[in-house]
Amino acid sequence: MFGPELDLRELQKSGRIGRIEIELHSKQDRTTGTIIIPTSLDRVSTALIAASIESINRVGPCASKVTLEKIEDVRESRRKVIIDRAKEILHKWTIESMPSVDEVFKEVAETLKTAKVEKYGPEELSAGPEVDSSKEIIIVEGRADVINLMRCGMLNVIAVEGAKIPETIKRLCKEKEATAFLDGDRGGDLILKELLQVAKIKYVARAPRGKEVEELNCKEIFEALENKVSIEDLAKPKREKRKVEFPKEVVQTIKDLKGTLEAVLFNEKMEKIERLPVSQLAEKLQQISGVDTVVFDGVITQRIVDIASQKSIKNIVASRISDAVKPSLNVHLATFSDVTSG
Repeated sequence: MFGPELDLRELQKSGRIGRIEIELHSKQDRTTGTIIIPTSLDRVSTALIAASIESINRVGPCASKVTLEKIEDVRESRRKVIIDRAKEILHKWTIESMPSVDEVFKEVAETLKTAKVEKYGPEELSAGPEVDSSKEIIIVEGRADVINLMRCGMLNVIAVEGAKIPETIKRLCKEKEATAFLDGDRGGDLILKELLQVAKIKYVARAPRGKEVEELNCKEIFEALENKVSIEDLAKPKREKRKVEFPKEVVQTIKDLKGTLEAVLFNEKMEKIERLPVSQLAEKLQQISGVDTVVFDGVITQRIVDIASQKSIKNIVASRISDAVKPSLNVHLATFSDVTSG
Protein backbone atom coordinates (compact mmCIF):
# COMPACT_ATOMS: atom_id res chain seq x y z
CA MET A 1 0.00 0.00 0.00
CA PHE A 2 2.83 2.40 0.88
CA GLY A 3 5.46 0.98 -1.47
CA PRO A 4 8.65 -1.01 -0.82
CA GLU A 5 9.92 1.62 1.67
CA LEU A 6 7.48 0.26 4.28
CA ASP A 7 7.32 -3.38 3.15
CA LEU A 8 8.01 -5.58 6.22
CA ARG A 9 10.09 -8.11 4.27
CA GLU A 10 12.26 -5.38 2.74
CA LEU A 11 12.63 -3.67 6.10
CA GLN A 12 13.69 -6.96 7.71
CA LYS A 13 16.29 -7.51 5.00
CA SER A 14 17.78 -4.07 5.68
CA GLY A 15 17.70 -4.67 9.45
CA ARG A 16 15.33 -1.79 10.18
CA ILE A 17 12.71 -4.26 11.39
CA GLY A 18 13.91 -6.95 13.75
CA ARG A 19 12.72 -10.49 14.38
CA ILE A 20 8.91 -10.46 14.66
CA GLU A 21 7.74 -12.50 17.64
CA ILE A 22 4.22 -13.98 17.69
CA GLU A 23 2.73 -15.72 20.72
CA LEU A 24 -0.63 -17.57 20.15
CA HIS A 25 -3.21 -19.04 22.53
CA SER A 26 -6.13 -21.22 21.21
CA LYS A 27 -9.29 -21.90 23.21
CA GLN A 28 -12.74 -23.10 22.03
CA ASP A 29 -12.06 -22.53 18.34
CA ARG A 30 -10.79 -19.02 19.11
CA THR A 31 -7.15 -17.93 18.80
CA THR A 32 -5.66 -14.87 20.51
CA GLY A 33 -2.10 -13.71 20.77
CA THR A 34 0.44 -10.90 20.78
CA ILE A 35 2.74 -9.62 18.06
CA ILE A 36 5.98 -7.86 19.00
CA ILE A 37 7.74 -5.97 16.21
CA PRO A 38 11.08 -4.34 17.09
CA THR A 39 11.97 -1.40 14.84
CA SER A 40 14.64 1.23 14.42
CA LEU A 41 12.48 3.37 12.14
CA ASP A 42 11.57 6.97 12.86
CA ARG A 43 8.33 7.79 14.64
CA VAL A 44 6.33 8.55 11.51
CA SER A 45 7.27 5.27 9.78
CA THR A 46 6.65 3.28 12.97
CA ALA A 47 3.19 4.81 13.35
CA LEU A 48 2.34 4.00 9.71
CA ILE A 49 3.38 0.36 10.12
CA ALA A 50 1.37 0.08 13.37
CA ALA A 51 -1.72 1.51 11.64
CA SER A 52 -1.21 -0.80 8.64
CA ILE A 53 -1.07 -3.89 10.87
CA GLU A 54 -4.21 -2.74 12.68
CA SER A 55 -6.01 -2.63 9.29
CA ILE A 56 -5.52 -6.43 8.77
CA ASN A 57 -8.97 -8.09 8.99
CA ARG A 58 -8.16 -11.63 7.78
CA VAL A 59 -5.43 -14.16 8.51
CA GLY A 60 -5.75 -16.95 5.97
CA PRO A 61 -9.38 -18.15 5.87
CA CYS A 62 -10.17 -16.65 9.29
CA ALA A 63 -11.48 -13.24 10.18
CA SER A 64 -9.14 -11.29 12.45
CA LYS A 65 -8.86 -8.10 14.46
CA VAL A 66 -5.55 -6.44 15.37
CA THR A 67 -5.38 -3.77 18.08
CA LEU A 68 -2.32 -1.68 19.00
CA GLU A 69 -1.58 -2.07 22.71
CA LYS A 70 1.40 0.25 23.04
CA ILE A 71 4.48 1.65 21.34
CA GLU A 72 7.47 1.47 23.66
CA ASP A 73 10.64 3.48 23.11
CA VAL A 74 13.31 0.99 24.13
CA ARG A 75 15.97 3.68 24.05
CA GLU A 76 14.09 5.71 26.64
CA SER A 77 13.72 2.64 28.86
CA ARG A 78 17.41 1.89 28.48
CA ARG A 79 18.28 5.51 29.19
CA LYS A 80 16.24 5.36 32.41
CA VAL A 81 18.03 2.17 33.47
CA ILE A 82 21.41 3.81 32.80
CA ILE A 83 20.45 6.97 34.73
CA ASP A 84 19.20 4.93 37.70
CA ARG A 85 22.41 2.92 37.72
CA ALA A 86 24.50 6.09 37.47
CA LYS A 87 22.68 7.50 40.50
CA GLU A 88 23.38 4.29 42.41
CA ILE A 89 27.10 4.42 41.50
CA LEU A 90 27.37 8.12 42.45
CA HIS A 91 25.63 7.55 45.79
CA LYS A 92 27.92 4.66 46.67
CA TRP A 93 31.00 6.60 45.54
CA THR A 94 30.01 9.63 47.65
CA ILE A 95 29.50 7.51 50.75
CA GLU A 96 32.79 5.66 50.30
CA SER A 97 34.86 8.78 49.54
CA MET A 98 33.33 11.04 52.19
CA PRO A 99 35.43 11.09 55.37
CA SER A 100 33.74 9.99 58.55
CA VAL A 101 33.11 12.40 61.41
CA ASP A 102 35.97 10.78 63.32
CA GLU A 103 38.33 11.34 60.39
CA VAL A 104 37.29 15.00 60.11
CA PHE A 105 37.87 15.56 63.84
CA LYS A 106 41.21 13.81 63.59
CA GLU A 107 42.34 15.98 60.67
CA VAL A 108 41.33 19.20 62.44
CA ALA A 109 42.97 18.01 65.63
CA GLU A 110 46.23 17.36 63.75
CA THR A 111 46.16 20.93 62.46
CA LEU A 112 45.66 22.28 65.94
CA LYS A 113 48.38 20.01 67.23
CA THR A 114 50.80 21.33 64.61
CA ALA A 115 50.08 24.92 65.63
CA LYS A 116 50.49 24.30 69.37
CA VAL A 117 53.04 26.39 71.24
CA GLU A 118 56.02 24.29 72.28
CA LYS A 119 58.60 24.54 75.06
CA TYR A 120 62.09 25.08 73.66
CA GLY A 121 65.53 24.70 75.22
CA PRO A 122 66.60 24.24 78.85
CA GLU A 123 64.73 27.42 79.78
CA GLU A 124 61.52 25.99 78.22
CA LEU A 125 60.91 29.12 76.16
CA SER A 126 57.60 29.46 74.34
CA ALA A 127 58.21 28.75 70.63
CA GLY A 128 56.69 27.63 67.36
CA PRO A 129 57.37 24.12 65.99
CA GLU A 130 59.70 25.29 63.18
CA VAL A 131 62.43 27.04 65.16
CA ASP A 132 64.87 24.17 64.60
CA SER A 133 64.02 23.51 60.94
CA SER A 134 64.00 27.14 59.78
CA LYS A 135 67.09 29.11 58.73
CA GLU A 136 65.49 32.29 60.09
CA ILE A 137 63.87 32.96 63.46
CA ILE A 138 61.70 35.74 64.85
CA ILE A 139 62.38 36.72 68.45
CA VAL A 140 59.47 38.23 70.40
CA GLU A 141 58.96 39.23 74.01
CA GLY A 142 56.41 36.77 75.43
CA ARG A 143 54.18 33.72 74.94
CA ALA A 144 51.19 35.83 73.81
CA ASP A 145 53.34 37.27 71.00
CA VAL A 146 54.29 33.73 69.90
CA ILE A 147 50.63 32.70 69.79
CA ASN A 148 49.66 35.79 67.76
CA LEU A 149 52.39 35.26 65.14
CA MET A 150 51.56 31.55 64.87
CA ARG A 151 47.93 32.52 64.27
CA CYS A 152 49.20 34.37 61.19
CA GLY A 153 51.17 31.35 59.95
CA MET A 154 54.63 32.13 61.36
CA LEU A 155 55.92 29.03 63.12
CA ASN A 156 59.63 29.96 63.42
CA VAL A 157 59.05 32.29 66.38
CA ILE A 158 60.48 32.14 69.91
CA ALA A 159 60.00 34.31 73.01
CA VAL A 160 62.61 35.88 75.28
CA GLU A 161 60.20 35.77 78.24
CA GLY A 162 61.94 38.30 80.47
CA ALA A 163 64.40 41.19 80.50
CA LYS A 164 67.41 38.87 80.72
CA ILE A 165 68.30 37.25 77.39
CA PRO A 166 68.39 33.41 77.74
CA GLU A 167 71.42 31.42 76.58
CA THR A 168 69.18 29.56 74.10
CA ILE A 169 68.39 32.83 72.33
CA LYS A 170 72.09 33.76 72.19
CA ARG A 171 72.92 30.36 70.64
CA LEU A 172 70.12 30.52 68.06
CA CYS A 173 71.22 34.02 67.00
CA LYS A 174 74.68 32.62 66.18
CA GLU A 175 73.23 29.74 64.14
CA LYS A 176 70.34 31.47 62.34
CA GLU A 177 69.33 34.81 60.84
CA ALA A 178 67.46 36.49 63.68
CA THR A 179 64.85 39.24 63.57
CA ALA A 180 63.80 40.87 66.83
CA PHE A 181 60.09 41.82 66.67
CA LEU A 182 59.33 43.92 69.74
CA ASP A 183 56.58 46.03 71.28
CA GLY A 184 56.44 49.71 70.43
CA ASP A 185 56.92 50.84 74.02
CA ARG A 186 59.67 51.42 76.57
CA GLY A 187 59.75 47.71 77.42
CA GLY A 188 60.53 46.93 73.79
CA ASP A 189 63.28 49.57 73.85
CA LEU A 190 64.91 47.97 76.90
CA ILE A 191 64.79 44.42 75.48
CA LEU A 192 66.22 45.64 72.17
CA LYS A 193 69.06 47.33 73.99
CA GLU A 194 69.81 44.13 75.91
CA LEU A 195 69.59 41.96 72.76
CA LEU A 196 72.00 44.17 70.86
CA GLN A 197 74.53 43.85 73.69
CA VAL A 198 74.54 40.05 74.05
CA ALA A 199 73.09 38.49 70.86
CA LYS A 200 73.78 38.60 67.12
CA ILE A 201 70.57 40.15 65.77
CA LYS A 202 70.36 40.90 62.04
CA TYR A 203 67.05 42.79 61.79
CA VAL A 204 64.73 44.73 64.08
CA ALA A 205 60.98 45.16 63.59
CA ARG A 206 58.75 47.13 65.94
CA ALA A 207 55.05 47.31 66.61
CA PRO A 208 53.57 50.78 66.02
CA ARG A 209 54.42 53.16 68.84
CA GLY A 210 52.26 52.48 71.89
CA LYS A 211 51.09 49.06 70.64
CA GLU A 212 52.17 45.54 71.57
CA VAL A 213 52.91 42.66 69.19
CA GLU A 214 50.28 40.47 70.83
CA GLU A 215 47.47 42.89 69.92
CA LEU A 216 48.38 43.39 66.24
CA ASN A 217 46.29 41.84 63.46
CA CYS A 218 47.95 39.81 60.69
CA LYS A 219 48.10 42.74 58.29
CA GLU A 220 49.88 44.91 60.88
CA ILE A 221 52.29 42.06 61.66
CA PHE A 222 53.20 41.57 57.99
CA GLU A 223 53.68 45.33 57.51
CA ALA A 224 55.92 45.61 60.58
CA LEU A 225 58.10 42.71 59.43
CA GLU A 226 58.21 44.07 55.88
CA ASN A 227 59.52 47.37 57.28
CA LYS A 228 62.17 45.74 59.45
CA VAL A 229 65.53 47.53 59.67
CA SER A 230 68.96 45.94 59.55
CA ILE A 231 71.24 46.43 62.55
CA GLU A 232 73.77 48.19 60.29
CA ASP A 233 71.22 50.86 59.35
CA LEU A 234 70.06 51.10 62.95
CA ALA A 235 73.63 51.78 64.09
CA LYS A 236 74.17 54.64 61.60
CA PRO A 237 74.14 58.01 63.35
CA LYS A 238 71.01 59.94 62.51
CA ARG A 239 71.29 63.45 61.18
CA GLU A 240 69.72 66.17 63.24
CA LYS A 241 66.37 67.06 61.73
CA ARG A 242 65.91 70.53 60.38
CA LYS A 243 62.66 72.39 60.24
CA VAL A 244 61.39 72.73 56.68
CA GLU A 245 59.28 75.62 55.45
CA PHE A 246 55.99 74.76 53.74
CA PRO A 247 53.13 76.94 52.49
CA LYS A 248 50.45 77.89 55.01
CA GLU A 249 47.98 75.55 53.24
CA VAL A 250 50.12 72.55 54.23
CA VAL A 251 50.55 73.78 57.82
CA GLN A 252 46.80 74.22 58.25
CA THR A 253 46.09 70.84 56.63
CA ILE A 254 48.44 69.13 59.09
CA LYS A 255 46.41 70.57 61.98
CA ASP A 256 43.17 69.40 60.35
CA LEU A 257 44.40 65.88 59.59
CA LYS A 258 45.91 64.83 62.94
CA GLY A 259 44.04 61.78 64.26
CA THR A 260 41.84 61.38 61.15
CA LEU A 261 43.87 58.81 59.13
CA GLU A 262 43.07 60.85 56.02
CA ALA A 263 45.09 62.39 53.19
CA VAL A 264 44.87 65.63 51.18
CA LEU A 265 46.27 66.08 47.66
CA PHE A 266 47.47 69.48 46.36
CA ASN A 267 48.39 70.64 42.87
CA GLU A 268 51.36 72.85 42.02
CA LYS A 269 49.39 76.01 42.88
CA MET A 270 48.67 74.53 46.33
CA GLU A 271 45.01 74.12 45.45
CA LYS A 272 43.30 71.21 47.20
CA ILE A 273 42.48 68.43 44.69
CA GLU A 274 40.95 65.78 46.94
CA ARG A 275 40.64 64.52 50.51
CA LEU A 276 40.43 60.75 51.05
CA PRO A 277 41.14 57.92 53.58
CA VAL A 278 44.79 56.90 53.89
CA SER A 279 43.79 53.29 53.06
CA GLN A 280 42.92 54.46 49.52
CA LEU A 281 45.96 56.72 49.04
CA ALA A 282 48.33 54.39 47.14
CA GLU A 283 45.64 53.31 44.68
CA LYS A 284 44.49 56.92 44.15
CA LEU A 285 48.02 58.18 43.48
CA GLN A 286 48.45 55.57 40.76
CA GLN A 287 45.27 56.74 39.04
CA ILE A 288 45.50 60.53 39.34
CA SER A 289 47.81 63.08 37.73
CA GLY A 290 48.75 66.69 38.48
CA VAL A 291 49.55 66.07 42.17
CA ASP A 292 52.42 68.18 43.55
CA THR A 293 52.15 67.64 47.33
CA VAL A 294 50.61 64.90 49.46
CA VAL A 295 49.81 65.45 53.16
CA PHE A 296 48.45 62.53 55.19
CA ASP A 297 47.97 61.25 58.72
CA GLY A 298 49.96 58.03 58.46
CA VAL A 299 53.33 56.44 57.78
CA ILE A 300 55.32 57.09 54.61
CA THR A 301 56.23 53.65 53.22
CA GLN A 302 58.51 52.63 50.39
CA ARG A 303 55.49 51.88 48.21
CA ILE A 304 54.16 55.44 48.58
CA VAL A 305 57.59 56.88 47.77
CA ASP A 306 57.96 54.68 44.67
CA ILE A 307 54.52 55.69 43.36
CA ALA A 308 55.24 59.38 44.04
CA SER A 309 58.53 59.11 42.15
CA GLN A 310 56.78 57.54 39.15
CA LYS A 311 54.02 60.19 39.17
CA SER A 312 56.46 63.14 39.58
CA ILE A 313 55.03 64.14 42.97
CA LYS A 314 57.47 66.57 44.63
CA ASN A 315 56.51 66.56 48.32
CA ILE A 316 55.13 64.00 50.81
CA VAL A 317 54.34 65.12 54.35
CA ALA A 318 53.07 62.59 56.92
CA SER A 319 53.00 61.91 60.64
CA ARG A 320 55.93 59.47 60.40
CA ILE A 321 58.45 58.02 57.91
CA SER A 322 59.10 54.27 58.00
CA ASP A 323 62.68 53.36 58.91
CA ALA A 324 62.79 51.07 55.87
CA VAL A 325 62.22 53.89 53.35
CA LYS A 326 65.14 54.64 51.07
CA PRO A 327 65.68 58.35 50.28
CA SER A 328 64.43 59.47 46.85
CA LEU A 329 66.24 62.02 44.70
CA ASN A 330 63.08 63.56 43.24
CA VAL A 331 60.62 63.28 46.16
CA HIS A 332 61.03 65.42 49.29
CA LEU A 333 59.88 63.63 52.48
CA ALA A 334 58.95 65.36 55.72
CA THR A 335 57.08 64.63 58.91
CA PHE A 336 54.52 66.83 60.64
CA SER A 337 57.09 67.79 63.26
CA ASP A 338 59.52 68.95 60.53
CA VAL A 339 57.12 71.50 59.07
CA THR A 340 57.11 75.20 59.79
CA SER A 341 54.99 77.89 58.17
CA GLY A 342 56.58 79.56 55.12
